Amino acid sequence: MNNMKLYIVGMGLAVMSLTGCTAGFLDVESKKESTTGNFYRTESDAWRALIGCYDGWQCTTSSQACAFYFASQIMADECFAGMGNTDARNYQVIDRFDATQSPSDMNLLETEWTNYYAAVYRCNELLAHEGQISWTSDQTRNTYMGECRALRALCYFDMVRLWENIPLFTEPVNENRAQANPEEVYNLIFSDLKFAADNIPAGAYPKSAAASNDGHITKFAAEALLARVYLFYTGYYGKEPQVEGVTKASVLQGLEDFISVAETEGYGLVEEFKNLWPAASTSWSRNAATGDYTQTTTYAGKGNKEVVLAQKFNYTQDYDGNNDGNRWLVYMGIRSYLNHAPYGKGWGGCTVNPKMWTVYGAGDARREASIINLDSEGIADDSEYAKSYADQREYTGYTVKKYTPMSKWVKDEKSGAWSLVDEVSGLGKGDFQISQYQDFIVMRYADVLLMAAELGSPSAQAYLNQVRQRAYTVNDGKGNLSVSGDYREVAVTKENIIKERMLEFAFEGQRYWDLLRQGVDYAASQIAGTTSVVSGGNPEDVSITVSNITGKRGFSQIPNNQITLSNGVLKQNVGWY
Repeated sequence: MNNMKLYIVGMGLAVMSLTGCTAGFLDVESKKESTTGNFYRTESDAWRALIGCYDGWQCTTSSQACAFYFASQIMADECFAGMGNTDARNYQVIDRFDATQSPSDMNLLETEWTNYYAAVYRCNELLAHEGQISWTSDQTRNTYMGECRALRALCYFDMVRLWENIPLFTEPVNENRAQANPEEVYNLIFSDLKFAADNIPAGAYPKSAAASNDGHITKFAAEALLARVYLFYTGYYGKEPQVEGVTKASVLQGLEDFISVAETEGYGLVEEFKNLWPAASTSWSRNAATGDYTQTTTYAGKGNKEVVLAQKFNYTQDYDGNNDGNRWLVYMGIRSYLNHAPYGKGWGGCTVNPKMWTVYGAGDARREASIINLDSEGIADDSEYAKSYADQREYTGYTVKKYTPMSKWVKDEKSGAWSLVDEVSGLGKGDFQISQYQDFIVMRYADVLLMAAELGSPSAQAYLNQVRQRAYTVNDGKGNLSVSGDYREVAVTKENIIKERMLEFAFEGQRYWDLLRQGVDYAASQIAGTTSVVSGGNPEDVSITVSNITGKRGFSQIPNNQITLSNGVLKQNVGWY
């Protein structure tokens, strides 16, 4: 029996107890007496099982491993792997598509592999028992089953993009199964998302109740996700889906239907781009007379009107198996650094490629909202930063601001003592390694607009303009907003839309897949090159070659342990032998 099978069986049973990961938007009491023999009878049972499915999806990134987000970032041209100068070079393998960076690391992303299949197992378990549940209404049944199928689709979409050649399970079985044709996997993804879009009622989770329903997959989220999958599949494989009702016209219509009711349903663009991100919208000031620190924030908050779907996290994680924190977020923090609120410390991952600082036009507020410039923000010159700098691998002078740990400690300028800042919206609670609480935004309304433009909407120019104008919106300090004179309208072309996506969704885990769907040769041409960095205080060149990317067709290494444990039923991806 291979490791994957052992893991998914264990996670299937965990659905009953709901121990381990727990979904951020619910508080469900564990009922350990439940078994597959007496469960799946009532809608309450179905609800608990559905939360187990969300919980499994959250676990794909809440465990201490690379995470899909982190891998997506370092495979793109936005970031280098970074981390500590004396750390293992496993993340450099992923970043450079080069196994020689760390030849002994043959099991990269294995935690992700097992976690994703565990999540899929949970979804398959609920779907397999749908018929024996006593449903009180078709609406409830359609909502729960639509969300469950969409969660399964999300897991498979991540997996098939990472590894392409994966086993496909549509039922909760325990067997050593060969890899499926990628087309089969995509057909299931399209079918699941179409079912969700067609069957989850528009009002199942009204946006006006975002405080309690934030995190659920809605009809609108399913329509947007369907478009994302369509654009990747048709772009990379150059063919249309073989699923009835999934066409370019139908996918675009789903987006148009969403946009037409967006304002009524409570969706739209947050007025200032920086307010989407905690670190970009938060600052600390110190009263010289009293020594007190005050936090000022314009953060739009979790579940704001631009969030179509978010993966939820909070600060209640502990070392006893409760995995609610955003484990990959600590990787993104400035390495071992403590003295520059609002930023907290971390492990120094995802150092930003310097070219990303230069691609933004004058007046584009997205640059400063997306990137921490260690020089211009005064961090690089701070004496406290010297130790961090000496320990940092692939230092570029820039790191990610959208996703970075928030500070909970500040240093008194006179005494040198560190003190805990008053907690605001969870700020400062929990262990900094495991209790990071920032949500990961899977889909924003801006993405809906740009995908509709790319798919050929008659309103494409207006949609593109909305996104760009928001990027150049300025606040006069009195709450009055206006579009900067630096704003220039650009024509709706494929090239301009892809560039706009690079600027709008920088460091959100979208760039690599946007490049890859243009073709592996194009992606390699944008990612490959040599960049001068500093590692451990010494100059170093990061060299990424075209052939390393094209030779692997842009896909990742299948964990060698899984191949071994399958007795050779699983085959390694080309280029990773």
